[in-house]
Amino acid sequence: MLRFLDAGESHGKGMSTIVEGLPYGIPVSADAIELELARRRLGYGRSGRMKLEQDRVDILSGVRSGTTLGSPVAMLVINAEYEKWREIMPVEGESAGEPITGLRPGHADLAGALKYGTRDLREVLERASARETVGRVCAGALAKSLLSELGISVHSHVLAVGKVKAGGGSETPSPQDLKEVDSDPMRCLYAEASELMRHEVDRAREDGDSLGGVVEVIAFGLPAGLGSYVHWDRRLDARLAGAIMAIQAIKGVEIGAGFGLAGMRGSQAVDVIHHAPGRGFYHGSNHAGGLEGGVTNGEPLVIRAAMKPIPTLASPRDSVDLESRAAVKAAVERADICAVPAAAVIAESAAAWVLADALLEKTGGDSIAEIRVRFEAILRHQAEF
Repeated sequence: MLRFLDAGESHGKGMSTIVEGLPYGIPVSADAIELELARRRLGYGRSGRMKLEQDRVDILSGVRSGTTLGSPVAMLVINAEYEKWREIMPVEGESAGEPITGLRPGHADLAGALKYGTRDLREVLERASARETVGRVCAGALAKSLLSELGISVHSHVLAVGKVKAGGGSETPSPQDLKEVDSDPMRCLYAEASELMRHEVDRAREDGDSLGGVVEVIAFGLPAGLGSYVHWDRRLDARLAGAIMAIQAIKGVEIGAGFGLAGMRGSQAVDVIHHAPGRGFYHGSNHAGGLEGGVTNGEPLVIRAAMKPIPTLASPRDSVDLESRAAVKAAVERADICAVPAAAVIAESAAAWVLADALLEKTGGDSIAEIRVRFEAILRHQAEF
């Protein structure tokens, strides 16, 4: 139902995104998209580039007077540093830059060179860079606007950085709590844990090292019935996991209690079903994370993702030169000490995109007015079922 393409290199002219399939009448503003892009730059431990890139978006098509037309929406974000890189990243003519041949462990350098046959690792790292997630956040911002029109919200926060884990028990945070999380330097709900996370980042910086962590994405207001169990590629849990796993440095995804379920007995793991007039069916717990059989069950959707430490280090690791085969220290591009808070925002955008797509599969409709009528009918039906 929805699809998007994004293009651009980390130090190229800019990042472009084209979104197709949005219905007519969805509110869109450059300010709202830029707010999401600014959230992507948040977090203690980010690199200096976060202060240089302002990520101003130019909406080129598909929007008139602040709402979608039903036609493709095209967006462009100019890279602020492009003028400094124009001679190294020319679209035409010879590059003034020296080839990069020092392979960086943990990056796409070696795999990309072997795949495409390039002898200059610049041609791999420019697109493999997490700068590419600008397009996903732009698309996610539009998806969130669609979901918001139907009372659905998607949020994220940081659960762990390095060995520091946030507390809070098993209760799902409220939407209001999660709306305030951006004010914390680590995007963590718990002040004491946030302070310990920042100390952990400081120690990693002093050691020339980096940190990963765990993020959580929660969606509220979803009806039951999004997704499907009839084919593997329509299962919503698989689609969400794939979208979030596609984010750079994400190495694990779980839904609900996830891997914790493996250590429970079935009597503990199952979410007991209840019924109340006017509310319909609901669950007494949410170990399933709002998804059963690849289909939403009406509870909050809970997804967690594990991010590995950024592999670019101020104290570079031993490696090999692509051309000479000689032992070298890995090449160093400017990088974050910790990008976990930003990864949470990107995961939020990725989840919102998949959920908006699944919602349109369920409701159909070419305009938000048409979709709203169908969505409200679904809610009434489920409350009365």
